Amino acid sequence: MAYHTRSNSFPSRPHPLFQEVDEHLCRLRSSEATSTSSSTICHKLNGLQDMHGCVDRMLQLPLTQQSLAQEKHENMVTELLDGSLSLLDVCSTAKDALSQTKACIQDLQSIIRRRRAEESGVLTTEVRKYLTSSKTIKKVLHKALENLKVTADRSTFSSLHRHQDAITIVSKLRDVKAVTVTVFESVLSFISGPKPKPSSWSLVSKIVQSKKVACEEEAKVNEFADVDAALKSLKSAENAQNQLNNLESCIQNLEEGLECLFRLLIKTRVSLLNILNQ
Repeated sequence: MAYHTRSNSFPSRPHPLFQEVDEHLCRLRSSEATSTSSSTICHKLNGLQDMHGCVDRMLQLPLTQQSLAQEKHENMVTELLDGSLSLLDVCSTAKDALSQTKACIQDLQSIIRRRRAEESGVLTTEVRKYLTSSKTIKKVLHKALENLKVTADRSTFSSLHRHQDAITIVSKLRDVKAVTVTVFESVLSFISGPKPKPSSWSLVSKIVQSKKVACEEEAKVNEFADVDAALKSLKSAENAQNQLNNLESCIQNLEEGLECLFRLLIKTRVSLLNILNQ
């Protein structure tokens, strides 16, 4: 009589947490094509929080830890740790950019509230400081965005020793990282706006492109772009104040989402370190 054996490490049916991660992945992927606005970005960050909370619970499962703790999978866990560090770096960069922008906003708001600020020229000076700071921050974010795309394209987890349990776990974690990178790209792009084009274009090309960009920006206005536009024209202090208030509220929501996500990413990293040190 023939007997069939199967691995006793994972049950034949996947654990509900694995299915829950798949559901989060599906929802986040379906939101990738939606319009980019502050509410959409915050919604995506909330979705990431839910997914990474689920991932951390998945990593706490004894069966998950037993599978990944095997010596032959040490390199794989190390690569997972490297990936978690890159996500933490990007999250930290975005948080720092928001913090710096908020500080500049608060300085501007303080100046605008003062009487005769426009007449004294103080407001003009502060506006220049804000726009200069904003330009620097955007350069940092564009660089982070480029690095993030390189990270996303990098091939990982080449050797799994054909261990089905490890393949199942790593496949989930790879998908989680890929979706997280995509959402971070949306966050960075939302804050930084489109990257400036090289200045070596011909005059005709510049004119054509400027019209195209203007149309695109009109269709995808966000609070950061609104403030830049209001300060560059500076038709009235009242209008600038309203836009600054909107942006400050937007930043507050983004900061809360990124801070919560940052803590969850740290928890995941700690879980992976614990597995590696078992």
